[in-house]
Amino acid sequence: MSLRRALKYGVVGSAVLGTGLSLHANDYDINSVGIVRLGRAGATVFDIATTYQANLYSREWADKKSAEYLKVKSDTHREAAERLLELCRTNRGVYIKVGQHIGALEYLLPAEYVSTMKVLHSNAPQNPVEDLYRVIRQDLRVDPSDLFESFDPEPLGTASLAQVHRATLKDGREVAVKVQHPYVKGNSIVDIKTMEVLVKLVAWTFPDFKFQWLVDESKRNLPMELDFANEGRNAEKVREMFRHYRWLKIPGVIWEYTTPRVLMMEYTKGGQVNDLEYIQREKLDPYDIANKIGQLYSNMIFLKGFVHSDPHPGNILVRRGEQNGGTEIVLLDHGLYADLTEKFRYNYSKLWLSILRVDQEGMKKYAQALGVEGSMWGLFACMVTGRPWNSVIHGVDKVKQDDAEKEMIQNEGKLVLPHISDVLEKVDRQMLLVLKTNDLIRGIETTLRTQNRMTAFWVMSKCCVKSIGSQEYLTAGDTWSKLTTCLREQWCILKLNLYYLYRGLVSLHLLSALKMIF
Repeated sequence: MSLRRALKYGVVGSAVLGTGLSLHANDYDINSVGIVRLGRAGATVFDIATTYQANLYSREWADKKSAEYLKVKSDTHREAAERLLELCRTNRGVYIKVGQHIGALEYLLPAEYVSTMKVLHSNAPQNPVEDLYRVIRQDLRVDPSDLFESFDPEPLGTASLAQVHRATLKDGREVAVKVQHPYVKGNSIVDIKTMEVLVKLVAWTFPDFKFQWLVDESKRNLPMELDFANEGRNAEKVREMFRHYRWLKIPGVIWEYTTPRVLMMEYTKGGQVNDLEYIQREKLDPYDIANKIGQLYSNMIFLKGFVHSDPHPGNILVRRGEQNGGTEIVLLDHGLYADLTEKFRYNYSKLWLSILRVDQEGMKKYAQALGVEGSMWGLFACMVTGRPWNSVIHGVDKVKQDDAEKEMIQNEGKLVLPHISDVLEKVDRQMLLVLKTNDLIRGIETTLRTQNRMTAFWVMSKCCVKSIGSQEYLTAGDTWSKLTTCLREQWCILKLNLYYLYRGLVSLHLLSALKMIF
């Protein structure tokens, strides 16, 4: 037998054996076999590329601003997005996670993709309860019937990697049980490798498509998100970190029933932060909700450097407090946190203060300190604020956001798409999760119609000043320098308080302004 024939049979035999072992490991679920998932993904990408070629690139368009071209382009985007959504729903797992990320990239992708993929934030495919019971048996070494008095088969929420069910333990405790989808962990390595290959192929076909950063982030973050014990530790860490916020609720972890694939927490009631009917019915104040979320995330980003990085509406509940009747914020899903270094927080704080002061030299300096090269610092300022350049140079805290501005952002975003991709490829990696977090928080504020509230910039400015002061205090060489740093910080905060109190008086929002001080 020749060497070539031996190699051929060896490869074929290995593929058959590997597929057989994969089927056995995945309880003969054909959708969980790597080669099937790879083939399905490749076929979908080829189908999408063919659609664009047939509809757009095979024709000579005299005017790419004509109504006909724009309609064909929009229809093609929509058709391609629907096929991509179908792939995500079929392959599930990591594909759902990436699809959710796509649904949050409003400043980067066509609106047709964003609106289509957004359904995955709250309507991800779910597994039958028996699949979850199997995971519970394997990990907890106990039969669910011996553990639970009742288990609601209808999930409270279904996410990319798991689904959550309400249950009652035999001892009467009401719990929320988060169970990882079967086979997600086993398929994750193959899925990520598949996506990396597909992204490279698409980038080769469409040079403006530069999404390697998304693959890199998924590779880095996925192992943390797949470890539910790590999520439990994050929850306890953030509860301790913000224990002084009486209005913040982090459900407690029940450790005796928690493993890397099963997380059991106390059950906590509340309505989703984007459920306006619930908010009105409970007579909750949208501005109070937005102020508390803004205060929490400003402290996380600028002062603590430990940032909950998946604040989509399904992970933030609101409710009326049982003790004082005030608004409470319930923060769920602690699997993904950004750990920000002191250097990053210093440069990011300096960047934001430069933006608020409309200091273009400062914007350029600190954008470059964060890895943004050349003349891209202005675009970066727009990405950080979510505002067009015209609003940035006139003061983002002075120019109100409206529908016309939103339309301008979407139109300009399409024009500078290649440059945005360049920024995301080169910027400090810590910035990627912060940008994602900013986008999701802005989406919540838009839903609550609180995006023009003055207190957002007030709280954030004070956190930036404190962050800078803290870093400068640590590097101060002597006692006099440390004292000077403290006095400078207090003077800056006093000026901010006076400025925004004045703004509140002028705009008749003085009561809201005073609440943020006291």
